[in-house]
Amino acid sequence: MSRYIATRAIRGANALVTEAELMLKKALAEKGPDTPVAFPNTAYHLPTILGMTGIAVEKLSDLKPVLEHARRLLHPLPANNHWTPYLGETLDSGMATLLAAEAIEAIRFVYGLQPEPMPGFRLAGGTSFTSPDGSSDEAAADGHLNGPIDDIQLRSWGIQLVDGRMPGFAAIVGCAKSNEVAVKIVRELQRRNILCFLSGNVNGRSIIHQLIEEGVELGYDTYTVPFGTDTISAIYALGFATRSALTFGGLKPGQAREILLYNKERVFAFVLALGEVDDLKYAAAAGAINFGFPVIADTVIPEILPTGITTYEHVVSMPFDQIEGKDDLERAERLVQKCIEVRGVKVKVSKVDVPVPYGSAFEGEVVRKADMRVEFGGKRSRCFEYLFMADMDEVTDGKIEVIGNGFEDVEPQGSMDMGILVKVAGRNMQKDFEPVLERQI
Repeated sequence: MSRYIATRAIRGANALVTEAELMLKKALAEKGPDTPVAFPNTAYHLPTILGMTGIAVEKLSDLKPVLEHARRLLHPLPANNHWTPYLGETLDSGMATLLAAEAIEAIRFVYGLQPEPMPGFRLAGGTSFTSPDGSSDEAAADGHLNGPIDDIQLRSWGIQLVDGRMPGFAAIVGCAKSNEVAVKIVRELQRRNILCFLSGNVNGRSIIHQLIEEGVELGYDTYTVPFGTDTISAIYALGFATRSALTFGGLKPGQAREILLYNKERVFAFVLALGEVDDLKYAAAAGAINFGFPVIADTVIPEILPTGITTYEHVVSMPFDQIEGKDDLERAERLVQKCIEVRGVKVKVSKVDVPVPYGSAFEGEVVRKADMRVEFGGKRSRCFEYLFMADMDEVTDGKIEVIGNGFEDVEPQGSMDMGILVKVAGRNMQKDFEPVLERQI
């Protein structure tokens, strides 16, 4: 366990719990202890708090025991002159961060500060909120970010997460190197049917701003949900994960350990930290690791590579400018692939973009010469395929490289030689699998 990470996370957690306590004290004085508190359109009250503690928060005074519990989870900063195993203290502080963050967002709802205002922005599908005048028409849905995901959308996406149609979700926090990189990261995730939850900023600039500037539609319809431009709003992603366990895992409020294990084993999610990682982001990352969600950063930070709480590595540093690639867009593609690898996300290819039908039913099908553009192999040319296992860092998923001349100069129904070389890598790949996979070509 990195002492540096532990120190930053514990310090960030202490600061956030203190901030939540001060906000609650102010809200109790100004609004009163019986003021209703809730996230909209959900039956799970404040879901992370409900799942982890069993406390159903309905009014401001209900937050007091929650923050008292969060305070008890905090620990002092690690000493500089003694190395101790402080993984447990860091994870406790991460959980305290999540409880405090959800309490803060709930108090912001009381003051009308959530969902976060964003003048001129319009969601492409999102949670419906009631406007201050009591109406909930389309105009009321304009000019703000999404805030927490409602139960209707949870059920829609949750079923897909459980049955495998949706591989998982990415909680993206911070700001990408450039607008183009931000778009590329999101497009690569969308291409794999992975949900994108957006939050956080670096020096006031968020990936949400970058995507809006590039005209990318954000909302339920595009599987890209903008929670907020501060790190605290990332709690909505973990609230979504908690509700998934309560809804589809048959678990009850307060079964914290079971909820965390369910997410580790069934919800394939990860945190992608873009840009500088401050104390609060370290603390929030520690909270996510409790759920079995690894953290991948595109900057230089200490790593936690041994497995344990997560399936594979806990914290991975992949400095963006050091990623191999001909340009930033290729580096962004490789960054996404690394995230998928670290979490063990299982991506299923549901549709191949080819202009003809395909499938096992067509094996052995005869293609008539009149329907053929060019022939590889057969009587007039040679063709072979060779598949072999390689190291993980030698393979870029989905990369296809054509070596040699194309068939533009070959006459219709002509023939030419071809060789197909396929490199395969994976954590569970074995030499014995090579001939099995090769026969699928």
